[in-house]
Amino acid sequence: MAVIGAGSWGTALAIQLARAGHPVQLWGRDAAQVDSMRKARRNARYLPDAAFPKNLQVTSSLSEALNGARDALIAVPSHAFRRIVQDIAPQLESTTRIAWATKGFELGSGKLPHQVVSEMLQSRAGAVLSGPTFAKEVGAGLPTALTVASRDEHFAKQLALSLSGPSFRAYTQTDIMGVEVGGAVKNVIAIGSGIADGAGFGANTRVALITRGLAEMMRLGVKLGAVRDTFMGLAGLGDLVLTCTDDQSRNRRFGMALGRGEPPAQAQGAIGQVVEGIAAAQAVHAVAQRSGVDMPICQEVYQIMHAGKPVRAAVQALMSREVRRETE
Repeated sequence: MAVIGAGSWGTALAIQLARAGHPVQLWGRDAAQVDSMRKARRNARYLPDAAFPKNLQVTSSLSEALNGARDALIAVPSHAFRRIVQDIAPQLESTTRIAWATKGFELGSGKLPHQVVSEMLQSRAGAVLSGPTFAKEVGAGLPTALTVASRDEHFAKQLALSLSGPSFRAYTQTDIMGVEVGGAVKNVIAIGSGIADGAGFGANTRVALITRGLAEMMRLGVKLGAVRDTFMGLAGLGDLVLTCTDDQSRNRRFGMALGRGEPPAQAQGAIGQVVEGIAAAQAVHAVAQRSGVDMPICQEVYQIMHAGKPVRAAVQALMSREVRRETE
């Protein structure tokens, strides 16, 4: 197995696959960082407490990572996803299957990762991994569950079995669209939840944002062809609740800083890693407008971050909306 991307999540997945008994090649772009990981047998930058199993090797050579790999798992931020698929495409063997743990719509095109893969790799088998997971907890071996979605049910089952172990459980399904929409929208709602908490609005507000955020996620997903029930699972409600309520979430911490009045650039700089919800807010806003889907929470988060709207004005806009049926 080749894992492409040596950030926190790619490293955690590589460790889990190796713990489950599989030989793993973990690829990172930064040769100096890779050399440091090779010597220390851990990723000191992102997961310093998670030692590498003996069957996990690291490399900065894509050809070395992909040589003989039956499966390639991409774990990079959404803005880098297309470039990575383009880079690995010429080096894939004809039988290599592709999986990814990347979440988010592509800026500009509005495409989800499975649509990018389909465009660039045509008929090759593909699967997405998503769900309520923090890399640090997976690295620590704490009990975790996620979803593997693929139209190829055999591939999904094999990948789920490859990942599963005493402290890691993977479920399977076929609704790639639903799983990916859930992963894209939850980051925007998590920023909104963080903004509310940073502004001191309380638990009532947080739960209202999560619940109505789930409704927005469902509306968009169903419009794009997803199965509604998918959003009540790990990749929908599960990931949404985790990201909105735990301070390990970069999106939530970023939102809390905005709620306290910090400028977006300062808040992002303090995080020190990619905050996926920043780009996701732009992408979700564009996709919702193009699809004619009403997503007021996502719209107000977008306005706060990208149009300078004051937090309290955004809250007032949400609270003064016309009364409607909850299920609409």
